[in-house]
Amino acid sequence: MKGKIHVILKKEELLAKKLEGKTVVIFDVLLATSTIAAALQQGAIEVIPVKNEEEAREKSKTYKPDDIALVGEYRGKTIEGFFDPNPSTLKEHVQNKTVILSTTNGTVAIHNAEKANHVYTASLLNGEAVASAVCQQGQEETVLLVCSGSADRFCLEDLYGAGYFISCLLQLKTFHLTDAAKAALLLYEAYEHSPVEILKRSAVGEMLTQYGFLNEIGFVSRKNVYPVVPKVMKKKLVNGEETICLK
Repeated sequence: MKGKIHVILKKEELLAKKLEGKTVVIFDVLLATSTIAAALQQGAIEVIPVKNEEEAREKSKTYKPDDIALVGEYRGKTIEGFFDPNPSTLKEHVQNKTVILSTTNGTVAIHNAEKANHVYTASLLNGEAVASAVCQQGQEETVLLVCSGSADRFCLEDLYGAGYFISCLLQLKTFHLTDAAKAALLLYEAYEHSPVEILKRSAVGEMLTQYGFLNEIGFVSRKNVYPVVPKVMKKKLVNGEETICLK
């Protein structure tokens, strides 16, 4: 029996009662899941995703100040007193620290998926590594790919990321694809060799370009450069790469 891949177009469509027995992979390509991959790759001990600034500040009180890095944005603007969540600038702030991350969409999507059997986050940066980990589970269960979206709106770049991930999965294993999954794969195949172009043309990409963050789009558009496998364990994202045999 083949496993099934389905894509949800925005986090608001996630229903907790339908998550039992499923593996969920969250995408917020611009930028939360790219930020998580970069943080773990660049030496963070773990990433704690929180729903908002208030929760982040409360969580920070349970740690010594030197042991954490507060990272976050709300509606595209860096939260006051937090480090900018741009993946390319994290290294000097996160090494050997617990990152408490608050974002408008990606970290909220992670919380919305907490009833699933397994929850991962993925981006273009680490899609192959996460796909390999998912396939190694050896379970014929549904793999649910969740596009975080933005403020209850679908985001083009997340569908592209999901399509790339489906391409990675299909190189390792046979799956049944729903129409939503086929749409994601077709979008990816149409722009397989033009990731920067498709990310720039998205609404969030246009906003980042307008704000002078074109280099950031280029940074996160690189495929398969990080081997990290961010997996939710006890409400924290840790690198599951050491416990999962990658192909």
